[in-house]
Amino acid sequence: MSLVNIKPNLDAPAIRVFPGRTPWTPDDELAFVGYPPLFRPGNYETPVFVSVVFKWLRKRGEELARAWGDYYRNVQIGGPAYDGGAGGAFTPGMFLKKGCTITSRGCTKDCGWCVERFNPLIELDIKPGWIVQDSNLLSCSEKHVRAVFDMLREQRRAIFFNGGLDKHFLKDWHRPLFDSIKIGELWFACDVTKDLSWMERAAGILDGIPLRKRRCYTMIGYDDESLADAERRIERVFELGFMPFCQLYQPDDYVKVYADDWRALRRKWSRPAAYMGKQNPGGTQ
Repeated sequence: MSLVNIKPNLDAPAIRVFPGRTPWTPDDELAFVGYPPLFRPGNYETPVFVSVVFKWLRKRGEELARAWGDYYRNVQIGGPAYDGGAGGAFTPGMFLKKGCTITSRGCTKDCGWCVERFNPLIELDIKPGWIVQDSNLLSCSEKHVRAVFDMLREQRRAIFFNGGLDKHFLKDWHRPLFDSIKIGELWFACDVTKDLSWMERAAGILDGIPLRKRRCYTMIGYDDESLADAERRIERVFELGFMPFCQLYQPDDYVKVYADDWRALRRKWSRPAAYMGKQNPGGTQ
């Protein structure tokens, strides 16, 4: 087993192994979640790549690598849990399901909770897809962003920005680009109270885009935030016309335990059915 930035040989089939299943896990015949099955593909020389996204899954990922190593000679393990998301060139369908694309790596910011914080921004060759997973697409050069939208228009289907769009980099000239495609979902983030003013600005630029297409990750519990402050921030995000998706902050090096009231807040604001009974506060339905 080797700990590396995984660099698969694209000329040969490769088995990919994941510690757990997510909405983005590939589903082809060479993608597996967990331990080796009874009937295994390939032969002893078939390369195996174990991809680990989160640091708290490293132990399980390394257990899986050892288990697959009983049947295959070349087992490598890597991913954002080891390289912080730096990675290299993006290969469609390899570690993300068909339809996902990554056109840039890294970020220009230094947010204390983010796996990308130590990675410089790198613009990649643009590969087709309709689910954009870049960590910070809007911080890329204007030339790159416009080229990405040229590609997106060719997809002729709804486009989802699940990797997130940074409100700090959102500009007026981005709005015509969004209007030039069929929007599935625009995902932003508001993880601290000081970002609310930036969300207000983003709401102005995005005015008229339906609420159901304007989504916002809202992490709570970071840096000794109080429960009341967290709730007020989430409610303000909703008032501005974004559907919140609440997540509890977890450090890289341990699992933070939250009281019932924190978990109840997260549960309410991560389920649109639990809060959409309120009057639509912004945008249009």
